[in-house]
Amino acid sequence: MGVRANSLFLTTANLILPASILIFAAAFFPYKPFLPGLAKYEDIGYGAPPSAPFDKVIFMVVDALRSDFVYSEKSGFKFTQSLISSGAAIPFTAHATSPTITMPRVKAITTGSIPSFLDVILNFAESDTTSTLAHQDTWLAQLKAKEGGKLVMYGDDTWLKLFPDTFSRADGTSSFFVSDFTEVDNNVTRHVPGELLNSDWNAMIMHYLGLDHIGHKAGPNSPNMIPKQIEMDGIVQQIYDAIEGETHLENALFVLAGDHGMNDGGNHGGSAPGETSPALVFISPKLKTITNGVECPITPRQEFDYYTKIEQSDIAPTLAGLLGFPVPLNNLGVFIPDFLQFWDQGTDRAQILLGNARQIKNIVQATFPNADFEYDQSDIPVTCAGLSTGDELACKWRKNLHIVATYDEEFVAEIGLNSLLEFCRKAQDVMSSTASNYDVSRLLVGCAIAFVSVVLTLLSMIKSLSKPTSTGVFFALALLLYGIMMFASSYVEEEQHFWYWTTSAWFFYLFIYGSRKKEQESFALHPALMLLICVRLMRRWNQTGQKYAGAPDIVHSDFLNNPLMLWSLIGATYLATTLRLSRQVARSVSESEDDSEDGISEAHKLIGALVMMPLGFTAFLFKLGFTAKDAPELVEGMTSALLDWVDSLSLVAISRAIFWGIGGSLLWLTINEWRKSRARKGARGSGTLAAALFDFLSLFLITQTRAQNIPLHLIFRGMLFFLAHLDLTTTQITLSSLLLSHASFFALGNSNAISSIDLSNAYNGVSGYNVIAVGVLLFASNWAGPIYWASYGTLLLSAHDSDIAEASQSSQKQNKNVKSWVAAERKQLHSLAVATSLPDLNEEGSGKGEGEERLFFNHLALLTLFTATGLLAVQVACTVLRTHLFIWTVFSPKYLYAMAWGLAFHLGINVGWGSLVWWVGRW
Repeated sequence: MGVRANSLFLTTANLILPASILIFAAAFFPYKPFLPGLAKYEDIGYGAPPSAPFDKVIFMVVDALRSDFVYSEKSGFKFTQSLISSGAAIPFTAHATSPTITMPRVKAITTGSIPSFLDVILNFAESDTTSTLAHQDTWLAQLKAKEGGKLVMYGDDTWLKLFPDTFSRADGTSSFFVSDFTEVDNNVTRHVPGELLNSDWNAMIMHYLGLDHIGHKAGPNSPNMIPKQIEMDGIVQQIYDAIEGETHLENALFVLAGDHGMNDGGNHGGSAPGETSPALVFISPKLKTITNGVECPITPRQEFDYYTKIEQSDIAPTLAGLLGFPVPLNNLGVFIPDFLQFWDQGTDRAQILLGNARQIKNIVQATFPNADFEYDQSDIPVTCAGLSTGDELACKWRKNLHIVATYDEEFVAEIGLNSLLEFCRKAQDVMSSTASNYDVSRLLVGCAIAFVSVVLTLLSMIKSLSKPTSTGVFFALALLLYGIMMFASSYVEEEQHFWYWTTSAWFFYLFIYGSRKKEQESFALHPALMLLICVRLMRRWNQTGQKYAGAPDIVHSDFLNNPLMLWSLIGATYLATTLRLSRQVARSVSESEDDSEDGISEAHKLIGALVMMPLGFTAFLFKLGFTAKDAPELVEGMTSALLDWVDSLSLVAISRAIFWGIGGSLLWLTINEWRKSRARKGARGSGTLAAALFDFLSLFLITQTRAQNIPLHLIFRGMLFFLAHLDLTTTQITLSSLLLSHASFFALGNSNAISSIDLSNAYNGVSGYNVIAVGVLLFASNWAGPIYWASYGTLLLSAHDSDIAEASQSSQKQNKNVKSWVAAERKQLHSLAVATSLPDLNEEGSGKGEGEERLFFNHLALLTLFTATGLLAVQVACTVLRTHLFIWTVFSPKYLYAMAWGLAFHLGINVGWGSLVWWVGRW
């Protein structure tokens, strides 16, 4: 098969990958259908709807308000706790289903429905308007539809996206500026006093973001957390005092709620207990008429489980009953029975629950159209056990209708309420767990396209496959095990262990492989063994996944939390990178044809240092200032004068200066190397520009990395040195970069959970939301390790890194002391290894240049094979297990990550950026 055919196969395989990913995603993450319009009161035989005890609602959302932040001994909400103890507030733990991020949780709170998992993506699209609830029934729409209805909103602009043209007055703030702890909340609080004096609204929404930002930046145990809780508690007191003192607020209901919680790392999006357990408190002096209060603070029954546990969707029907409007059409929530005491008449209580039950029944009936929900007095069910899900719900509904139609009002009020609640809870459980309306045919189309991509990639490598090697067998086994692992939820959650163990096994193989050559004077200093030590350090740097997320690791150890040690390592990392950049500049300004260290004059080295040292110092200064605001405990012990000076600097301006410095330096080096290449008249250059690209990329990635993870880049630099001293074949280079890309992803603290996405560096140099800039920075900060190793894989392939040159020089010196027949044997073994790892270069049209290009072709083919096969495995697993209990908490997030690995990383980095590095390496 010819070279052109192979290239066509590989190109097509990569081009159809996005089609496979997007077609599968569209079928796997569909919008759930909803009933349009606004609900109306139905005549259920009990007369007019019962009067509502409240006519206004003040709904205060504190983002990521985990239950223990309000109810525990360590809480800063002391005033709120006093209200709970006195009976002026009723507390709950509101279970938030996965995904635990703001947009889907706000949808659940306002509609009472279960949002689509696709909202995970839309939640990060700041400019998205397709997720609007403008045409859905919500308690906001019902309140606005009431006579004189007017709504105001201050805080997270997610509400403005979800409810366009709904609020008469509003002031939104972006939820993604996670470095802002104060201004984002002050912008809400400044409106509170004035609005509490206004009487023209019947709903005021406030959504505070500061507490969530603190969690993202420094975790739930941050020193900033308690002061923020005290600040929020002060707002609660201010509003409660106004309710007691202002006549127009005497019938106002105040609700304090968290949209979700946070895990031990301060993140959210998954299904850990801390993420799914936000606090919910209903507050009003009128509540003292139905409760005497409960003890607060208390200890939880289970982890984060305080007081009565309800579903977050129960908020919508409860507000409907308390404020006097119909339950929203798409609601799956159940009225909280604690508030039924507001109505003395049993018929009023029955009417509240019966209206809720009828509305849920309509959704159940649409889901199970073949079930018989019609009441027949001659056919009264005795038991509903042993029936299918739909028939069981229909049976329970008919029993409720029989109770209402047959017995007197007193019996209905006493017995019927429990029966209605039982039906509502059962229907809620069933409908909340019902599988989404997957388009199975399109799921299969997506899988089929991914399979075609795998086949085309194999066809492009057919000649390589005809010559199996031990390295190829290792690659095939790793690929097979990875594919099998995608069908087990526990292995998906703990995927990092697969990559750590596989990478360790690979380097042990390289130790055995290299030891046969007898090139190392001591096994203890063998590069592969040193790499094993480095991998061990990577494994312990961040404990991630689900099972061991809170286990001890290096990042949280006393060793790294010592500011002197931490900043010494950070400084060493920046210094090492800056020195390499200085050497790149010195090589570029030198007119010598000798690019080795000895060929660069001292004057040129001085020029390089003078040019690059300010850039490196600025980058270090930015990270110091960023950390001082982000996690001040990590800069304790530094002089106050230095910290005050750093605090006075604009982090946005400094980060922009770094980015412009990197871009400007690269542009100058590119022009200079292009000029040199022209002077060589087509002769191949030394490829120093490719190494310079890598070093500048390293500085950028370090800037996008959390301070505690920056020393990992120092370990990475050491690993480069050891890799450069291994005589690797092309396939071994590719496999090494592939394994290290994935291992480093998890070593930096990432996982397959949405909650591990790090937003802290997504706004470096950005003063306003820009979807492209923020998207690139977000990807770079979370995939810093994979980008680093993918880039170095290409560089190692072209053998242009200075470490490789030094290793080569060292090898040449060593060879002088070796007998000629040994050197000849080594050369023969190396030639044989290269020959067995590459397609046959003796085809028609193949020459030396063609052979060099085939190195990169084979590299891309192996990476494409892994990406396509891994994607296919995830797609098949999601299709086969689409009714699995953990489909939304484990497999759906995994597919989102698979999308990022396939589109952004493989096509953007492996193919796009890798091709650029390879191309400039030819200069």
